[in-house]
Amino acid sequence: MERERPIRVLIAKPGLDGHDRGAKVVARGLMDAGMEVVYLGIRHTPDQIAQTALEEDVDVVGLSILSGAHIKLTEKVISSLKEKGVREKPVIVGGVIPRKDVDRLKGMGVAGVFGSGSSIKEIVQFIRTEIAKSSAA
Repeated sequence: MERERPIRVLIAKPGLDGHDRGAKVVARGLMDAGMEVVYLGIRHTPDQIAQTALEEDVDVVGLSILSGAHIKLTEKVISSLKEKGVREKPVIVGGVIPRKDVDRLKGMGVAGVFGSGSSIKEIVQFIRTEIAKSSAA
């Protein structure tokens, strides 16, 4: 079944981390792949991110975290998404993520984790696959 609109992805940086180059590179790569990107930018609260996901009706929520607070911030974003009724939207996390934390992130509901050095092609394919799975359900 053909989608009526391009895949919409929210890219946001929760917390106080101000390093956004990687998030901007990913956002540009997703746009180049034909996706619509809502780039929220830096220093947003989990509640602001969830509210934007709701208002913008995004298909995917992407978090970029380089501060080391990826567990706590992701947990808060997922909780806020649930509180606002934003369900069944894949959450992906990228940035400096130790391998030992990947299973924990996935256990809390993260669909995909992309550490430093992940390719745009890999991220695009993952998102397309996730959206295809949810569309088929």
